[in-house]
Amino acid sequence: MYRYAVLLFSVTSLVWTSTNQPVNADEFSFFEKRIRPVLVEHCYKCHSAESKSVKGGLRLDTRAGIRQGGDSGHAVVPRDVDESLLISSLRHESYEMPPSGQLDDSIIADFEKWIRRGAPDPRDGPTSDSETSLDVEAGRKFWSFQPITNPNPPTSSDPTWSVNPIDDFVRAQLDRVQLRPNPDANRETLIRRLSFDLLGLPPTPQQIDKFVADSSDDAYENLVDRMLQSSHFGERWGRHWLDVVRFAESMGKTRNYPFPFAWRYRDYVINSLNADKPYDQFITEQLAGDLLPAESDKQQDEQLIATGFLALGSHDLNQNNRAVFTMDVVGEQIDTTSRSLMGMTVACARCHDHKFDPIPTQDYYALAGVFRSTSMLNGYGNKRPNKQTYNQDGLFHELNTTKTVKNSRPQTNRNAKRRSPKLSAANARQLAKAKRTVKELRQQIKQIGSNQSLEPKQIRAQTAPLRRQLQQIQKRVRNLSKRAEAAKAPKRKKVKDKEPAVSGSLAMGVTEAKRPQDCQINIRGDVKRLGPSVPRGFLQVVSLPTTIPEDVSGRLELAQWLTHPEHPLTSRVMANRVWHHLFGRGLVRTVDNFGTTGSAPSHPELLDFLARHLMQENWSIKQLVKLIVLSRTYRLSSEFDQHNYEVDPDNQWVWRMNRRRLEAESIRDAMLAASGSLQLQPPTGSVVQDFAISELGRRQNTPTTFLDDVHRTIYLPIVRSKVPAFLTTFDFPEPSEVNGRRDVTTVPTQALFMMNNPFVLKQARLMAQDALADQSIDNDEDRLQLAYQKLLGRRATSEQIERSLNYINGTVETENSTKEAQLGIWTDVMQALIASSEFRYRS
Repeated sequence: MYRYAVLLFSVTSLVWTSTNQPVNADEFSFFEKRIRPVLVEHCYKCHSAESKSVKGGLRLDTRAGIRQGGDSGHAVVPRDVDESLLISSLRHESYEMPPSGQLDDSIIADFEKWIRRGAPDPRDGPTSDSETSLDVEAGRKFWSFQPITNPNPPTSSDPTWSVNPIDDFVRAQLDRVQLRPNPDANRETLIRRLSFDLLGLPPTPQQIDKFVADSSDDAYENLVDRMLQSSHFGERWGRHWLDVVRFAESMGKTRNYPFPFAWRYRDYVINSLNADKPYDQFITEQLAGDLLPAESDKQQDEQLIATGFLALGSHDLNQNNRAVFTMDVVGEQIDTTSRSLMGMTVACARCHDHKFDPIPTQDYYALAGVFRSTSMLNGYGNKRPNKQTYNQDGLFHELNTTKTVKNSRPQTNRNAKRRSPKLSAANARQLAKAKRTVKELRQQIKQIGSNQSLEPKQIRAQTAPLRRQLQQIQKRVRNLSKRAEAAKAPKRKKVKDKEPAVSGSLAMGVTEAKRPQDCQINIRGDVKRLGPSVPRGFLQVVSLPTTIPEDVSGRLELAQWLTHPEHPLTSRVMANRVWHHLFGRGLVRTVDNFGTTGSAPSHPELLDFLARHLMQENWSIKQLVKLIVLSRTYRLSSEFDQHNYEVDPDNQWVWRMNRRRLEAESIRDAMLAASGSLQLQPPTGSVVQDFAISELGRRQNTPTTFLDDVHRTIYLPIVRSKVPAFLTTFDFPEPSEVNGRRDVTTVPTQALFMMNNPFVLKQARLMAQDALADQSIDNDEDRLQLAYQKLLGRRATSEQIERSLNYINGTVETENSTKEAQLGIWTDVMQALIASSEFRYRS
């Protein structure tokens, strides 16, 4: 160990520090979603201003009351679970609260997590639920609700410095605060930065040498284009999206059942980003793919899989109250949709008008009507009386063209046998709707054709798009009719040990409820206290013309509202996410919160310029990425400058590139790539599809680590509560929550992992074996240079070569010069490079 520590110090001479992360400005949302509803439902009856008498002198309806406590002491002591009497009461260790029975372990865990976070609590005043008088019209004056402008780039003090309009916006701000931008990064740094940012993989030594040697004017742009066309782009940027949509392959919470078909949604995201699917279409398919016309069965399957976006949430299957379960599912879907697409914490308005943003409770229940009119197809339902299983037969989409994947279905013939009736019922509803659409289109075409005021040319022009749509819908009617007829056909005699034909052709998602209907306000979030019904609709603060027909949920209309060119949030939020992933910090630092508790944009005109560019370029994410990475701003070095640091220590004005630690996936993939072990061909499906349909960790031994799998890390199974330790060590986000910005920590466990974990040691040894076996290299200096390029993306300095060779040669002299001893020495060298901070960071 001493020898290894000396080597680590000698091989690397850089000391790197992580960027301090800002305090999370929207942490109150955890309280509003997980804590306040429980207090309202179980505690306020005896411990609030509404109580006939406040039991034990304890008020739980205000921040001051819950912290001060009652006759027995402090109910909540921020960051100290053991001293918080509320926790011991919920555990029934001291008092037994609520008296009706102990709450689920998951709820108690939420309270513990809340207290460890410092018990953030927005409640002020003598009571927590006093009504606020929201002025939606005044709320529209807030910057994020203002229309997106179309700003012209400002005039730069040095026009020759700018490469594209982004640089003009950035340079103008730098000039204003009297800062000078850093010089450009060198080419070795630039290709490594670009490769990790766009592909999540390190560049090969051959790619580095080729780019460094290419002095042509378009060398960098050609490199960018090649990376954007790579299939690895979707794998890198798909992981960013999966963070935002809380992707996981199991239910989590009280009954952690597997999601055998979640991988289809993962692959849909990767393929969509690789195809550069327009972002507005990407959103629409995920919210309402089952309601869209399709030109082929393949396209229809893709759109059905996309709706998995709404079905991937973590829910309490133990909740035996159907109404509570339904509203909890709706609440989770509203929260995911609003935060991921709009950067708004709409879920805070479930129990009361939003305390900070112009979102009245009425708006929450207008959206709730949309999602209550939607049926979730994830294979499970809540626990109900006389119900022996959580499995809900038939709660999946049946696909048309997807091939059966071995074991990619719940492993029980009994469940599959009873799927057909419900699937055919869903088809029948879709068929009826498609037939109505055909009838309406024919009527429209007939009306236009009989309009004597129109010329034949005008009639043809107006009816042509309607006829194309009619052809698509008629094809849809034919397909659904065939499936309906198949469902009516006599069942074949069951053959023992044979899987049904539907096996493996299922997908999670959502579909229309049988009876779309508006939702009543749940007064203070209580399903038993119902107020007036609210027409289905969207946020009043974003005033755009929308109409939801009575016989539909409104999901398609929601998607159209979100992707309207004048919607102030959707394109801004996505443009900001792209900037965040390329610079490590968004123009709005709180990427999931564009509300009043979030951060203001550092460059508001630039943000609007990027949002407009996204829409004008057909909502192309790749074109937006390209615009940004081609800028001079993106190509700046990350070197330290004392003067600039004193003026702008957080690099708010982007005078340099932020030096960032790689994410867990890139660290693991880079090790596998350097050792030659990485399998770049995507796997088919997921190991989760082989799990029995039973609670993970109770009825079967569920693997908790999958590091031996040599595919890219995005394909590792993400099982809630059982995320591989490697990922959590390097700040993988909680897969039950929307998370557009990962925490970035530098803690001892990360260094210890790189020094001691068998996976790391194995990759170091494989690298050493390859280096010694490479017949094209006949000296240790060239071996070292190749290792530096593979792991650090640069050539070693003469000083580093000298110290490394002294170590290698000195060790060889004192030990038996056997092949095994030599392999051990070179393994130490490789591991020292892997364990260096430079390997884990990109400049």
